[in-house]
Amino acid sequence: MARRTASVSPARYELRVSGRMSELAQDAVWDFGALTVVPASPETIIYGRIIDAAQLHGLLALLEDLGLHIVSVHRLPPPDEEAREPDPAG
Repeated sequence: MARRTASVSPARYELRVSGRMSELAQDAVWDFGALTVVPASPETIIYGRIIDAAQLHGLLALLEDLGLHIVSVHRLPPPDEEAREPDPAG
């Protein structure tokens, strides 16, 4: 019998950590992937595209290794289809 594995498609995520991240921690996150880091006292918001579950788990492990307290992790909804310009081809 063939074994089935769940496929995780790329998605945008928002993670919040307690406090303000140091420059060293921000550099580590930026080196991890194309993520945006925004200080929003009393937390720091990290958001961007995560390609699969392995990358998400790796990012969570990195944040914990940096000694950061993860407050929340949210998968963001896809961009609103109505907000996109119509395709001229139909």
